[in-house]
Amino acid sequence: MLVKLLVAGCLAFLFPLAITAAAGEPSTAAPSSAKATTKAAPAQAKPRATGAPAKATAKSGPKSHAKPAAKASTRTGYAARDDVRAFATEVARDTDLPRRDIERWLAAAKYQPKIVELMDRPLLEPPKWYAYSASFLTPARIDAGVRFWRDNAGALARAEAIYGVPPEIVVAIIGVETFYGRNTGSHRVIDALATLAFDYPRRATFFRGELKEYLVLARAQDFSPLVPKGSYAGAMGLPQFMPGSYRRFAVDFDGDGHADLWRNPADAIGSVANYLARHDWQRGAPVLTSAAVGGDALSAVLRRLDGGISERRPLAAWEADGVDLRDGASTVVTEPVGVLLLEESADGATSLWIAYPNFYVITRYNKSRLYAAAVWALAERLRAQYLGAR
Repeated sequence: MLVKLLVAGCLAFLFPLAITAAAGEPSTAAPSSAKATTKAAPAQAKPRATGAPAKATAKSGPKSHAKPAAKASTRTGYAARDDVRAFATEVARDTDLPRRDIERWLAAAKYQPKIVELMDRPLLEPPKWYAYSASFLTPARIDAGVRFWRDNAGALARAEAIYGVPPEIVVAIIGVETFYGRNTGSHRVIDALATLAFDYPRRATFFRGELKEYLVLARAQDFSPLVPKGSYAGAMGLPQFMPGSYRRFAVDFDGDGHADLWRNPADAIGSVANYLARHDWQRGAPVLTSAAVGGDALSAVLRRLDGGISERRPLAAWEADGVDLRDGASTVVTEPVGVLLLEESADGATSLWIAYPNFYVITRYNKSRLYAAAVWALAERLRAQYLGAR
């Protein structure tokens, strides 16, 4: 007897944001940076830009980690540390940024022990879908997303035409990451990146790279690196891009000369769509479709799951194992697909889904099955409400 497994919700990081993501902070990481210029319809309701950089010349600095070093940082700051000076020399050599400016910015950075605590916060047990998705699928978030879509319909339509990413996916990512710009983070980016670059050895290499990217970004975008605020991991703006992603995938979508992800919804929309397209988003292809599995085949399918998701296999192989693609029967796909399990309730009810390549593209934004599912679930609700109200 076939048991159809349906889903009830969806995703974030975020994280919070970009490491997130990427995310109080939704996704665990978010990425972005590239260049594409086109005029977009102006957004009528711009998000609050609490942590946005002022248009100014770059000024800012980072911090350090390791228990003894962290204590020294609180007393003397980063300017006196040999590892920070060596970093400044390296960045000046690689980027042509004046060393004296780099050292001044780093001297202004403040060690934030709370950020280290957040990064080291133990995960007692993996979250379940029904608990994780609840905050992302509220009527308030859906209503706000529909308003954001209406206010930015021109930019969203143009992004779909250029990059092939549907408006509901772009809106859902911004909704999951920052509630459409309401919650872009309260930590000064220079403090977050310096703390993790110099006082968090486990990820020091990654965050030193991001700190370097951030200083170069500040010069390119003509803002002081001491001003912007973001997530505790240094993710920025409406889409919560990390600095390296900002430089690689962010686009000046309204052609005003700046890719402003804090204050400009058009730039955020174009940048999210560009990020997904650059990670191989397939125009017109599905993300998830529900699956039905016969009783005898169910245990075999479940054995293939690791952390709620399977390896990717040809669609025909799943069908041969007893997976019935009810909603995806007409879907033509040549690439391997996975099976996703979502926990629907505390009493053990679950649903199974076929995860297509576009699902895995969303995980490039935040490497979490729950994040990607939440983005998709929110997108489905946004689309239904937006089209239903027209």
